[in-house]
Amino acid sequence: MLLSIDWDAFSGTRELVFDAPIWGTRDREEDRLDAWTARVLKRGGDAWTALEADFPLYPGWEALRAYAGVPAFVTLSHADAWTWLEQYPGLDVLNLDSHHDLGSRSGDPARVRPGNWAGLGLARGLIRTVTTLYPDWHADLPVAEGFDLDRTRGEIRDLLPPALLDRVTLTRQARRGAALPDPACVTSVLLVQSPAWTNPAHDPAFLALAADLGAHTLVPPYPRMGRGEKSVRS
Repeated sequence: MLLSIDWDAFSGTRELVFDAPIWGTRDREEDRLDAWTARVLKRGGDAWTALEADFPLYPGWEALRAYAGVPAFVTLSHADAWTWLEQYPGLDVLNLDSHHDLGSRSGDPARVRPGNWAGLGLARGLIRTVTTLYPDWHADLPVAEGFDLDRTRGEIRDLLPPALLDRVTLTRQARRGAALPDPACVTSVLLVQSPAWTNPAHDPAFLALAADLGAHTLVPPYPRMGRGEKSVRS
């Protein structure tokens, strides 16, 4: 099987943070840095530390170091996931993510994007089955995808035909670090930065994890440390 890890499964949000990108955002250049700078200013801060109360790094990501030794790749966005899938076609995928990535009601449905890569992978034979594993902290956010799985299943029914829906599982971690596969069962790991959705203050932990896994770079992660803070202070 393949293990996909979106950093937004750990770099998340608290409840009732209404400018949190988890509720919906594009993946444009300005969403990756400028939008985060604006969030700092909104909170009266001048550095990424102003974001920590609303956008914490949830624990549990440290357990991913267990996959050191498994062929691993790091990339900017899940839009790059097919470069990885094409190396290991036709396997089951476990996607640890704050979003199902099975389809989107906006944009070109035939173009691989962060919100549809998994659904298109199913449709085009690159993925045998896909399991979306929502992080445990979604249990505390009533409007998050992973809070009410029946509700989320209902929302995806018109995104995929029945034959593909039968190959989809939605689940949530019962506790921190739960439901992660035995490293011996994982063929490869993909670590995705998703900078439009993840707090820049957490980039060092992300890059350290990629280094611990010995991850090969597909598309370089977005460089943000220092850049937004300088623009905030100017």
